[in-house]
Amino acid sequence: MTTATAIPGYVVGTWDIDAAHSDVSFSVRHMMVSKVRGRFTGVTGELVTAERFQDSSVTATVDATSITTGQEQRDGHIRSADFFDVEKYPEWTFRSTGLVAKGGDDYVLAGDLTIKGVTRPVEFALEVNGFGPDAYGGTRAGFTATTTIKRSEFGVDIETPMDGGGVVVGDKVSVELEIEAVLRAS
Repeated sequence: MTTATAIPGYVVGTWDIDAAHSDVSFSVRHMMVSKVRGRFTGVTGELVTAERFQDSSVTATVDATSITTGQEQRDGHIRSADFFDVEKYPEWTFRSTGLVAKGGDDYVLAGDLTIKGVTRPVEFALEVNGFGPDAYGGTRAGFTATTTIKRSEFGVDIETPMDGGGVVVGDKVSVELEIEAVLRAS
């Protein structure tokens, strides 16, 4: 293990996302009065922490079929061609393109996000939560990342107007990631 930055416990290496201890969630305005929250239980990916943290990279895949909002009928509709069309587009991907320090433990992670075959640049506010040993003799790292996207820019363009104005599902989607990763054995 090599410590290469001012980040306490920082370790250079290749890491695998631990899906059991990670969370990919979102919230979106519903009926113009509240927000519906959901999450994806299927996430895989690789993080490579470099000697200089800003040179690190990440690639990740989300299983779009793994969506859960706590309401089975709604989940089925979201999986349909009206929204995610998971039969045609079962996976979404993210590939980082840059990492910029903002001060302290805060960074901006830029990358290309692909949803429904549409790739667009996005920026995540990234917080480094820490690096440390786990109970099994390995090493773990944790990160929090947030962003806001417009679903219509990724081909999720359903518009269901409401009587009196507005739409059933908002266009702006808040995305929050809690990622825990395990250092690969060398």
